Amino acid sequence: KDFAARSGQPQRTISQQEILERCLYAQINEGAKILEEKIAIRPSDIDIVWINGYGWPVYRGGPMFYADTVGLHEVVARLEDYGPRLGKDFAISPLLRQMAADGKRFQDLK
Repeated sequence: KDFAARSGQPQRTISQQEILERCLYAQINEGAKILEEKIAIRPSDIDIVWINGYGWPVYRGGPMFYADTVGLHEVVARLEDYGPRLGKDFAISPLLRQMAADGKRFQDLK
């Protein structure tokens, strides 16, 4: 609190939901960029890396699967909200934005 007061930054309470979204939606956005750059062929390839390499819970299916359950439109809407406050890491992937606008899911990219 002292640091925030000295820096002149207002403090606010951050909900558990916002913490979850800021962490996971950034991962989803990066996954979309990886697909755009053809580093991964399928969204499920990214999910496998997260499950086997980073310990993502298997029952959650990986970040790309999670994005499909939340809805890409919702992911984009929240990233648009966070982007101006959190910087370039939240710049939305054109692929993610287009898929959301078209009402598609990552699983449609098979």
